[in-house]
Amino acid sequence: MPERNGYSYIELMVVCGILIILSTAVVPLARWDQKRRKEVKLRSTLQNVRHALDAYNKYVREGLIPSAMLELDQCALPAHPETCWPLSLDQLVEGMEVGDPTSPDGVEIVTFLTRVPDDPVMGIPEWGLRSYQDDWDASSWGGENVYDIYSLSSLRALDGSYYAEW
Repeated sequence: MPERNGYSYIELMVVCGILIILSTAVVPLARWDQKRRKEVKLRSTLQNVRHALDAYNKYVREGLIPSAMLELDQCALPAHPETCWPLSLDQLVEGMEVGDPTSPDGVEIVTFLTRVPDDPVMGIPEWGLRSYQDDWDASSWGGENVYDIYSLSSLRALDGSYYAEW
């Protein structure tokens, strides 16, 4: 019987066929995993920015950011909660003077965000904004203040919801 030194053409074709079948299963899994990672990052980013907005609101309500309030202390009144929110996301990045200027400790500059984060789905640092006066599901910003943010993407998430609804 003669000795075989390699693989036959049919054996190579079978192996190539198996590799093609396996790769067609891996590519959708890789895309799904990439989308899932973006969704996790989007949820985290939304949570961080909303936390920064809430921290700003808390500082204003406690009177630690006097320059952000109107002449009267209207923010402390339940009738005017709209004055407790920043005018833009940049205001959270630039920082605010926090503290009592009459105290011996003075004031310090507090930044709530280091930068306006990128929307992981869109890949750009642009967000949909809602002011306190807007409806909870408004898709246009009234411009009075920044109460909430949302993704500008019109794509659907893995769970079937739209990213803009998060």
